[in-house]
Amino acid sequence: MKPKISVVIPVYNEENALDVCYKTVSDVLKSIDYSYEIVFVDDGSRDKSANMLRDFSMKDECVKTVLLSRNFGKESALSAGIDFSEGEAVIILDADLQDPPELIPDMIKVWQEKNVDVVLMKRKSRSGESYTKKLTANIFYKVINYVSYFHIPEQVGDFRLMSRKAVNALKKLPERNRYMKGLFAWIGMDSYVMEYDRDPRVSGEAKMNYMKLINLAIEGITSFSITPLRFAVVFGIFTAIFGFGFGLWIVFKTLIIGESVRGYASTISIITFLGGIQLLTIGIVGEYIGKIYIESKQRPNYLIKELIAKGKNDESNF
Repeated sequence: MKPKISVVIPVYNEENALDVCYKTVSDVLKSIDYSYEIVFVDDGSRDKSANMLRDFSMKDECVKTVLLSRNFGKESALSAGIDFSEGEAVIILDADLQDPPELIPDMIKVWQEKNVDVVLMKRKSRSGESYTKKLTANIFYKVINYVSYFHIPEQVGDFRLMSRKAVNALKKLPERNRYMKGLFAWIGMDSYVMEYDRDPRVSGEAKMNYMKLINLAIEGITSFSITPLRFAVVFGIFTAIFGFGFGLWIVFKTLIIGESVRGYASTISIITFLGGIQLLTIGIVGEYIGKIYIESKQRPNYLIKELIAKGKNDESNF
């Protein structure tokens, strides 16, 4: 008997893309000789997405919908979809179809033939994205791989296939501060990389603006490395050495050379510089303390409002 395939699709305000997404993914999965399920996770959408997903689930027994109680963020929505998936292979896909579902059969073939636990989908091109976004993405991957203790594949998003072994390993990670690309990489496992061209969005606009991307970058760096803390310590040491040396130079000029101490502007500049460094260091320390605070409360990553499948809408049925 061939294994079951689960496709997990997080959704947030995607009413304009959902019909195309559902039809495209369903057609692709029907063309392969595997049993399958599509797990939609609505992350507190404020449009008609939840109602559309409910209709999909009630008319199609292969569709399962998880409605979260509010917007918890994509990382939590992904976690919910993975938790409620049942397949021996789990494929993560965005509802905007920038990652082509047509590649799913190839991913399954690689998983079966190469006997790997993870099939990574690496983007050769990123159509529909600005030069600035591509540049900042490249810089981010360089930075996080420089400071991290393990390698996070570059140009690899959430689009991937994971075996049940990899999924079970991922579900053992209970942290609340979740950067999923880092968690995917942290578990290791044998993997194979496939390259593809990323398409533009089917409709609508990207939900991740630059501020959210910056927050996600900070989350990723601080979740998998304490290098920023060590950088603050090293910078503090060099600053102290510089300050001590500058003080000796002033004493030397005054006592030996006999030059009167001047430099109001330089004094203010140094004070401002040191103040900025202190605030930066406090901010870095505060970021890590904040993570400890969040983890210590042990709140769940998400809460379920409703679970829906054809003829079912009770959590006990899952």
